[in-house]
Amino acid sequence: MKRSGIADLKLHPGKAPHWLVKRMIPMASAICEFIVDEFGTEELLRRLADPIYFQAFANALGYDWDSSGSTTVTCGVLKSALDLETHGVFAAGGKGLASRRVPEQLRALEDYGLDGAGLAEYSRMTAKIDNAAIQDGYQLYQHVFFVDVDENWTVVQQGMNGATGDARRYHWSSQDVKSFVEEPHSGMISGEIMDSALDMTAGESEECRKVSVDIVKEGPLKIRRMFESIKPYGQTTLLHWTDGPDEVPQLPSYKVIPRRMDWNAVRRAYETQPTNYEDLVGIHGIGPATIRGLSLISELIYGSPPSWADPVRMTFAFGGKDGVPFPVPRRDYDKAIEFMELALQEARLGRRDRVVALKRLRKFAPPILSDA
Repeated sequence: MKRSGIADLKLHPGKAPHWLVKRMIPMASAICEFIVDEFGTEELLRRLADPIYFQAFANALGYDWDSSGSTTVTCGVLKSALDLETHGVFAAGGKGLASRRVPEQLRALEDYGLDGAGLAEYSRMTAKIDNAAIQDGYQLYQHVFFVDVDENWTVVQQGMNGATGDARRYHWSSQDVKSFVEEPHSGMISGEIMDSALDMTAGESEECRKVSVDIVKEGPLKIRRMFESIKPYGQTTLLHWTDGPDEVPQLPSYKVIPRRMDWNAVRRAYETQPTNYEDLVGIHGIGPATIRGLSLISELIYGSPPSWADPVRMTFAFGGKDGVPFPVPRRDYDKAIEFMELALQEARLGRRDRVVALKRLRKFAPPILSDA
């Protein structure tokens, strides 16, 4: 996965001002239409799956560089701006209750000949991975699913750390996902790097994933005995056998055993006999506590540890509506929207002078990096 970086994405109260949003929507529509006309819908989805491009896109529309709203507002703007007829791309979801309507909205695309049920399953898996297979202290509250007419898709979702007020954004692309449980993200961006985070999607967690699958095949009674044999933080653990009888190590605080596991889900997993970790995670009821419990049994009893390294890396920052680095020039913004829309109209009529002028500007823009 591309470890894309850190930016201060703090929770800012209030709503985006109407005067800005009403300009952001037509500007976003025009930019996306240019990209689709020049490069196709797949390229637009690829760019939205790049957290650096997405952040720059939000800034170009005039939004804050240091606000969690750079995700939620920009996604809301894109949801309003994009439509299948104009752009060949559809956006579903949003914050809170809107995110829960994504499966219903995607299944409605079956009227357009798309595999709505299959797309809804992709949506469910991306949310479950970021909420359960990655346990980094951020609770998901926003989920937007972008899909084109060829069923290429991108997911942008965001979680909030209640203790720090910091947001973390997760990006997915169907072009990058080979497995939902092994390095599946196209990128992440956050305001902080955690000292430790359970990352079952890391390459280093491969053996732990395999052992977790083997464990659930043993049955709930044996799993319960193993689970209860592991002592909580502050007491001795089964680690003593690794260092000899004279050593009595303690379980690190970030490996605290969950208070409970969903034993009904464990029973369903045993009855299902999953063939791989992706199947295991997809089982109804297999949530964060059960994932964590299985990973710790794998580590402490079978010697197959997961990755405890936070998947976010690097640092960068940008700048918007709060006047940083300068106030949004409203008249100039309106003129830019007018120029973009006029250029699109003239391009359709065969007058590509303005489009050619825009192309010439590309040589002054830095290239989009494939890795960051």
